[in-house]
Amino acid sequence: MKNYNLLVTILLALNLVSCGVGQKEKEGFFSFDENSMKPMYQANEKFEINLLNQKNKTIDSIIYFANKLKVSAVKGNNKFTLDLAGKKLGYQNIKALVYFEGDTVSLRTRVEVASGIVPKLLNYTLVNSYPHDIEAFTQGYEFYRDTLVESTGQNGKSYIAKVDYKTGKTFKKVDLNQQYFGEGITILEDKLYQLTWQNGEGFIYDAKTMKKIKSFSYDKKVEGWGLANDGKYLYQSDGTEKIWIMDPKTQKLLDYINVYTNDSKIKSVNELEWVNGKIYGNIWYKDAIAVINPKSGAVEAVLDLTALKAKIKNPKADVLNGIAYNNKTNTLFITGKNWDKTFEIKVIE
Repeated sequence: MKNYNLLVTILLALNLVSCGVGQKEKEGFFSFDENSMKPMYQANEKFEINLLNQKNKTIDSIIYFANKLKVSAVKGNNKFTLDLAGKKLGYQNIKALVYFEGDTVSLRTRVEVASGIVPKLLNYTLVNSYPHDIEAFTQGYEFYRDTLVESTGQNGKSYIAKVDYKTGKTFKKVDLNQQYFGEGITILEDKLYQLTWQNGEGFIYDAKTMKKIKSFSYDKKVEGWGLANDGKYLYQSDGTEKIWIMDPKTQKLLDYINVYTNDSKIKSVNELEWVNGKIYGNIWYKDAIAVINPKSGAVEAVLDLTALKAKIKNPKADVLNGIAYNNKTNTLFITGKNWDKTFEIKVIE
């Protein structure tokens, strides 16, 4: 019996090794022609995908997938043209399922897809400037009716507050517990939503009374950065090029867009604001705001605010990180972490 068990073990081991080698050999029969592909394409481009048949195998057909969606099936080793129109910006993971000589092998590669739009440069006029609390490490900035609401960060110093923007003074303030590093806020249907940085937790308040209604856990392992809303969904940045779309009723992250210009991804998307159908986003450590298409993630315009940053006198002032849109005046209120001023500006196309 011992000899029989030993023989079975040896045969199984040999069979597993044989299958592993065979699969590896099959994968070596074909490969994507990487030399014919660019590492980055624009969303308005098309490109041919070619498979190299190193062993001259007889290919019956090939099925192609892009990000797990079937995009084509070709007979033999015919070329396939992938149209990137409508594809998600970012990486497109391409899989080829090759059927040959009664066998099958799967191949994978990827290309990066940037926006097909060259961002235009916006101008602005300075309408006014107001005092801003230099102790406020600003993370979120938004108008609720005629009141400016601000959230701040740093452990032990985080709070949300209603602010008199003309004086910079807070008149209704709610402190977070010491373990929380406060982040972005947005207000939808009289509810104020707030993120925390690395705690994986957010809070919902009554926007009128500032009383906490509930807390919620992030349903994905992401950081909380900026927050905005379009009247139906929330949009959450996580410090990467992603902006997540959140269901405000369940707080589930439903989907995401990747933020790209025509030639590069934009990482560290920070504080967000919804302005006339677009997402205005601060980019961490950039004195500029990206105007982002919420459906595609394409950066359509850039607002250069270096001249505003130069007006800040506080030597401990940190980055630009506050965008509040006043829809009655069609102006933006701009500030930053520990800035001594808030600027009201009007954007010029």
